[in-house]
Parts: sequence; C-alpha cells; structure tokens
Amino acid sequence: MSHATRRCVPAAAAILLAAVLGVIAPATAAEQTMNIAMEDQFRTKHETAAHRGDVVVLVYAERHGAEAALQLGRQLHLRFHPTADSASADAWSKQPVVGLAGWPAEVPVPGVQVIPVASLTEVPRALQPVARARMRKDSPHVPVWLDFEGALKQMFGIIPGEPNVVVLDTAGRIHSVLSGKLDEQEYEQFVSLIDQLRLAAHPTLRVAEQPGGNLTR
Repeated sequence: MSHATRRCVPAAAAILLAAVLGVIAPATAAEQTMNIAMEDQFRTKHETAAHRGDVVVLVYAERHGAEAALQLGRQLHLRFHPTADSASADAWSKQPVVGLAGWPAEVPVPGVQVIPVASLTEVPRALQPVARARMRKDSPHVPVWLDFEGALKQMFGIIPGEPNVVVLDTAGRIHSVLSGKLDEQEYEQFVSLIDQLRLAAHPTLRVAEQPGGNLTR
C-alpha cells in the first residue's frame, strides 16, 4: 500500500474489544472508554488508562512492518516532543510536549503518548523470553509493548509490512484506526487531528470543528 487506509472502528469490534480488554462502556460503542493493557520487554505492565488526559497513539506492526512502524513512531514523538532530538537515550521518551496556541497557562496541556507495540503472534510461548531479550537489546531504553496474543490485530486488523495506528482521545475513547504509509500531506493532516483532539479536551476552548472518527481523503 502506498497510502494509509483510514476507517472508523466498527461497533461490533468495539464491543468485542470491550469484552476482551475490560472496557468501561458508555451507551454507544463510539463513546466507549478503552483500557488496553500489555507488558513491555522488561515485563513492566502498562495500560492506556494511565494516560487519560493525553492523546494516545499506539503504533503497531508485525515483524516485516516493524521498521516502518518504528520510523513513524519516532517521527511522531519528535514532532510533539522536539527536545527529544538532543536528549540522551534514557531521557528520549520523557521530554515535554509542545504547547497549544491559546491554551490557558494555568491548565496542564494535554500530552501525546506515542506507544510502540510489537505484534508477535508468531512467537510460541516457549520462545517469548527470547523475544523479550532481543527487544531489550534492540530497545534498551524505550519501552515497547509486546502483543503476543495479537489483541490489536484481532480487534483493529493489521496490514503486514506496514505501520498500523490506533488513536485514543484524551478520555480514552477510540477515535481513529489507520493502516499503511502516510504521505506528507496525510501526515500533516494526522498531526493536525491529534492537536484537535488535544484542544477538544478543554471545555472552555472553542474548536472550529469537533474531530470526526473518519480520516477519509
């Protein structure tokens, strides 16, 4: 694929994901609050609920798409945390987020959490410790969530050889699912969407248009 495929999360998929991952479910699937939880290469447990108040961007891929996903995740992280470019390796993922124009100085600005996820469904349970060790060697400082069960693949789909993205808004609701490469224009639209989601987190700020759930060109 040369361009990203954008799609809304089907209601049935969102409901099924709620059952599997333990979702606090409001009345409609489109408003469901997700809590996706996994361990990283250090066996540290993580969950998206810990990042409520921030926009969460899960960038995932299978083995053949890992390099493209890594590149996209790094690009997004540097866009919203530019000081990471000159930070040490252990401080790279801890840099402050860029501000928002017109955001009240006394109110914490919503962050952008770009989380790399490795889809490792092909790894048998007996070899999972080997996969963790390899990931620790390849990424000794930045946590990478390890999806041995293929939860993201099952619920949102996956395009092999390409980066795949799930976006949660600041309330932890699924907003967008994307698969494939982004060209320059699409990338800028995606970055703008993330900032719209950040702006929408403050009830007193007027947003020109509430971000929709579909990024169709």
